[in-house]
Amino acid sequence: MTIEVGSIVEGVVTGITNFGAFVELPDGQTGLVHISEVADAYVRDVKDYLKDNDRVTVMVIAIENGKIGLSIKQAKAFAANALSHLAPNLASSHVHHSRRNDKSADFEERLAKFMKESDERQQDLRRATESKRGGRGSRRSY
Repeated sequence: MTIEVGSIVEGVVTGITNFGAFVELPDGQTGLVHISEVADAYVRDVKDYLKDNDRVTVMVIAIENGKIGLSIKQAKAFAANALSHLAPNLASSHVHHSRRNDKSADFEERLAKFMKESDERQQDLRRATESKRGGRGSRRSY
């Protein structure tokens, strides 16, 4: 079986590092699932999601210079998308998609709130610093 970009394969986790997990593929080759491709949520530690000898389904996302890039989250998204196309009337698939949309809307709202508060804090800090210096870029000349 040849490994091609876009293929969905099953493999076994052979090693975990702080930047991802190494997965042995069926043909004996090893690929890397980068920490950003482990899950949809923020992954602080790969060990929270995977452990050695776990069987995982991955999508091949890159093959460069003999190195194989893999993704667990893209494989899950592909499977969910395929399932929704095969069975569009299943209520569970609709619930899953609406939950994902709610999460993304919630994230957008929280991000907008954070950006607004951050800008306000930076403006307050600039004003305080400028008042200590005597205004914007003013310097005393002796």
